[in-house]
Amino acid sequence: MAGPRDREKPGGEKPGSVTLTEVAGHAGVSRSTVSLVLRGSPLVAAETRERVQAAMAALGYIYNRGAANLRAARTQTVGLLVCELNNPFYAELTAGVDDVLDTEGFVAFIANTAEQPERQDRFLQRMREHNVDGVILCPAAGTDSGLLDRLDGWRLPCVQALRFVPDSLESGRGRDYAGVDYQAGIETVIDHLVALGHRRIAFVGGTLDHSAYAGRHAGFTAAMRRHGLADDLVLRCPLTRRSGAGIADDLLNRPQTPTAALCYNDVVALGLMLGLEARGLRAGRDLAVTGFDDVPEAALSRPALTTVATSARQIGQEAARLLLRRIADPQGPPERIILPSRLVVRQSCGSPGAAPSPSLHHRDLS
Repeated sequence: MAGPRDREKPGGEKPGSVTLTEVAGHAGVSRSTVSLVLRGSPLVAAETRERVQAAMAALGYIYNRGAANLRAARTQTVGLLVCELNNPFYAELTAGVDDVLDTEGFVAFIANTAEQPERQDRFLQRMREHNVDGVILCPAAGTDSGLLDRLDGWRLPCVQALRFVPDSLESGRGRDYAGVDYQAGIETVIDHLVALGHRRIAFVGGTLDHSAYAGRHAGFTAAMRRHGLADDLVLRCPLTRRSGAGIADDLLNRPQTPTAALCYNDVVALGLMLGLEARGLRAGRDLAVTGFDDVPEAALSRPALTTVATSARQIGQEAARLLLRRIADPQGPPERIILPSRLVVRQSCGSPGAAPSPSLHHRDLS
C-alpha cells in the first residue's frame, strides 16, 4: 500500500518529494511566502528569502518547473470593486493597489458598484468570465455572506477591503480583510474635542448601514458615554459635499445647538464648512468641524481640516499583497490586517479652551 509520501502531492511535487508545506515549516514562514520566493517576488524581505532558500537546501527541495508552468496559467489580472469611485479616498486606495500589482506584473480591472449589490454581482460575474485571478472587494451596502460563499464556489480568491460582510469574520473559516480601526479613530477625535471644551457634539453623515459606518458610530457612542455626554445627536445624510453643506441649517437651528460636528468623512466635512461659510460663519470659530480619512484636499481647505488619517494608499497596498498571497496559497489560513489611524489636528476645530459660543449660531443672517 502506498504511504502518505507516495501519493500525488499538491502543487505538482512528485511522489516522495519535499513539499512547499515542509519547506515553509522548516523556515518558519507560510506556504505562500515560499511560493513568492520561488517566483522571485520583491514582496519578500531579503532575510526571509535567505531563510527560505536555506530551508530548501537543507531539505533537498527540487523545484518542479513543469508543474509551476501549469500553475502559472493565470491571466495576471485582478478585479478591484469599489463603491464610491468619485470619492478621493478610493482614488488613493486604487493607487496603493496599483503600486503592488505593477511590481508583480499584474493589472486591475476597476469597477464602481455605486452601492448597488445587483450591479456588484454583474461586475463579479463579468470578471469571472475574464478569468481574473482574484478580486479585491469593498462590499456594497446590503451585501450578504452568500456572495462570498459563491466566490468560494467559483474558487475565486477574494480580499475584502475597508468594509466586510458582517458575519464573515466571525465565521469558523473567516475571510481575508484589510482595513482600518474606525472605532479607535473616532474615539481620538471625541477625546480631542472634549479636551477643547466641547460637550455638545454631533455625528454627521452616512445613510447606509455597513461595517465602516458601524465602526465609526460605535466609536462615537463609546467615547461620548465614556465622557458622560449625550450621544443622541446623530444626523444622517448622503456622503456628498452638497449634503454636507445642506445639513448646516439642521445643525445650527436646533434648540440645543452643538458646538462641534464630527463628520463621517472629509467629503461631508468640507461640504459642511461651505455651508457655514454661506451663512457668514467659519469652521473653528463658530463651529468646530472634523472629518475622517485625510484626503489631500483636507490640508488645503481654509481653514485646514482636522481629520483622522487612515492611510488609504497603504490599505490598498496591504489588500493587494494579501490577495497575491491568497492567489499563491488558496488553502492558507485567513488573514485580517487592521491598520491604525492617526489624528491630524488643524485649524477647523479651533484652539484649546475656545469652544464656540452657541449664541453665535443664532445670528440673523438673512
